[in-house]
Amino acid sequence: MIALLRENGRMAVSEMARRLHVSRTAAQVRLEKLERTGVITGYGVRLSLSFTKREIRALVMIKSPASSRASIEARLIKIPQLTSLFFISGVFDIAVVIATQSVEDLDILIDKIGMFDGVKDTQSSIILSTKVER
Repeated sequence: MIALLRENGRMAVSEMARRLHVSRTAAQVRLEKLERTGVITGYGVRLSLSFTKREIRALVMIKSPASSRASIEARLIKIPQLTSLFFISGVFDIAVVIATQSVEDLDILIDKIGMFDGVKDTQSSIILSTKVER
C-alpha cells in the first residue's frame, strides 16, 4: 500500500484495493491504520519535471561541530529554497538540497549558509538531473 501511495498519493482506495487484490473495506481499514499509527503522517505534492527543470538545485554539504548543529538546523529550516535537510555521518555533518531560480541566487544562498555561526566548511554540487525520486 505504501508503494502505491508513493506512486500516487491521491490514488483512490478502490484502485488500491483492486491492485492489492483485497476488498475496498480491507484497503480502507489498512489505510486508516497506517494513518492512525503514524506510519503515514501526511500527503504531499510532487512537482512536474517541466516545473522543476527551471530550477537550479544543489546538494550542499556542511561541516560543523556537534554543539552548533541545532542552531544551524534552526537557521536552515527558515530558508524557503531548502527542500531537504539531513544529518549525516562521514566527513560532513549536514547535507541540504536547495533549489533556486538562477545560479546567482544559488551562489548568494550558499555564501549565506557558509557564514552561519558554527559552519566550518561547505562543499556544493549542482544537481544535473534526477533519475529517481520517490
